[in-house]
Amino acid sequence: MAVWDDLVGQDRVAAQLTAAARDADVLVTGAADASAAEPMASSRMTHAWLFTGPPGSGRSTAARAFAAALQCVSPDRALGGAPGCGFCDGCHTALVGTHADVEVVRTDMLTIGVKETRDLVRRAQLSPAGGRWQVIVMEDADRLTEGAGNVLLKAVEEPAPRTVWLLCTPSLEDVLPTIRSRCRLLTLRTPSVDAVADVLVRRDGIDPGLAASAARATQGHIGRARRLATDERARTRRAAVLKLPLRVDDVGGCLKAAQELVDAAAEDAKQVAEEIDTKETEELRAALGAAAGTGGRLPRGTAGAMKDLQDRQKRRATRTQRDSLDLALTDLTAFYRDVLALQLGSEVALANTDVRDALERIASGSKPERTLRRIEAIRACRQALDSNVAPLLAVEAMTMALRAG
Repeated sequence: MAVWDDLVGQDRVAAQLTAAARDADVLVTGAADASAAEPMASSRMTHAWLFTGPPGSGRSTAARAFAAALQCVSPDRALGGAPGCGFCDGCHTALVGTHADVEVVRTDMLTIGVKETRDLVRRAQLSPAGGRWQVIVMEDADRLTEGAGNVLLKAVEEPAPRTVWLLCTPSLEDVLPTIRSRCRLLTLRTPSVDAVADVLVRRDGIDPGLAASAARATQGHIGRARRLATDERARTRRAAVLKLPLRVDDVGGCLKAAQELVDAAAEDAKQVAEEIDTKETEELRAALGAAAGTGGRLPRGTAGAMKDLQDRQKRRATRTQRDSLDLALTDLTAFYRDVLALQLGSEVALANTDVRDALERIASGSKPERTLRRIEAIRACRQALDSNVAPLLAVEAMTMALRAG
């Protein structure tokens, strides 16, 4: 398979990146006639790329596939084949995350700070171990603090030879203007529901009916569709969220629904902590010289390292809770968007056909104007959460607005 096989519904982007990888191969090997490279500016190799697109469009997938194509060492390249075979050692190790010259940066924290970014910039100055490209894939470039963005800007302004930055953000506005002006832009689109369902069946072996249902419910978001199709807990939580519009008839119902939504998000954070925190803590204790599982005292002078880990785990729990709430709010928005479609006489591409009775009940009991105000209330809740408003307070305000319309 080629490295692009997991990039769903993005044929134009794959073609541009393939052409760029060809030009990059010419620069590295010098084995081909440079005049044979694709002459269009959009296909030439450059040192910094910005992948944008809505959630679920495959920004990170595209970036990782391009990183693999840049490291491709297939002998077919010398015979005119495109880099990115998917089988060679360069492609395989890049895709599975073990290539020495590919650094994939993702964060489970709220932000990426100056220290982490400086560490990346220092790595970017190194020559590639394999002699091809040093590739830095930053999956969450939108979470760079302003200071971290300024640190990154220097590296992008004065790139090291053979270093490539691949930055992923939902939109252009999520990075500093000075950074985006120095990157080549690639914009991905939301793949079709049919394309997502097809890849779930073909790649993940999911039942076609379940795959179609998950793809439709998530409206082409590949990652969420896979989780919905493979995780029974995810389906249970979505079903609970979609019952919320029928439970906000009075103040008591609003407050209870809000509390349950926040509690469910907190439970998600707790599950992540149980799965990861204990392992991280034991590994650090062992590294610091304490016997694993004994709870014994740590060597003198190591308490700071343990406190840093605990602080990091707390920030991750906050991020996990916020992400869980955001997912619930996304499902709620899709519910009311379907309600609005029914009110306007359009039933094309409804996302939540499995709760059609609830959609029709809400649609018949209100006007489109009220539905739009409800969608705006959900958006306001998301903005409040982004501004670090207490989750319960923000969600209670939203559920009251859903009732009042």
